[in-house]
Amino acid sequence: MRITTRISLVAAVGLALGSCGGMQSQQGGMSFFVTSAGSGKGADLGGLTGADQVCQSLAKAVGAGGRTWHAYLSTTGTPGYPGVNARDRIGRGPWQNAKGVVVASNVDQLHGANNLTKETALNEKGEMVNGRTEKPNMHDMLTGSTPDGRAITSSGDSTCSNWTTSGAGAAMLGHHDRQGLRDDDASRSWNSSHLSRPTKEGVPGCSQAALQGTGGNGLFYCFAAN
Repeated sequence: MRITTRISLVAAVGLALGSCGGMQSQQGGMSFFVTSAGSGKGADLGGLTGADQVCQSLAKAVGAGGRTWHAYLSTTGTPGYPGVNARDRIGRGPWQNAKGVVVASNVDQLHGANNLTKETALNEKGEMVNGRTEKPNMHDMLTGSTPDGRAITSSGDSTCSNWTTSGAGAAMLGHHDRQGLRDDDASRSWNSSHLSRPTKEGVPGCSQAALQGTGGNGLFYCFAAN
């Protein structure tokens, strides 16, 4: 009886390790994900460097840390420093999610007829992220970008001071589930739907509370740049 039980236990452990290894192997080929968590400080991500570190750490935790990960975020130009386009930070593609599904083959397709939907815009763990019809709604993704993935040049803040503040300001957001209050291009946009805004109580638009108030959680997209 003891020998049989021990053999069964060894077999069970072997199956569990094999399953875990298979998952990590699949996620090792992952090149795109939505962050499972934000900074916890609203749109203050520590700039592009801090946001990239979040992507790298989350990828590493699931066995995909051998690649260089960048956040899909644009920044606006400041005196002496040109703006940065999100589309220029993410490599050439193709990009696939944790399940191996390709969301776009190249930069042009990503910003055109891509395969990015609620079902494919998974987090690094291979899980779906809550959309507009779920509670809490977390479909707003930080991007600071135009629909073609470039920095916004119009006046006014659209990047929460280039991702360094959780106070006053605003961030351009996209809808990972391609759904909004209206059936229009903005509501269906994965990367450029609307700006964050202060809450009715006056909580500033770059805060975690404000991001949650419009249907987000301070999440953003990560892409493998190599």
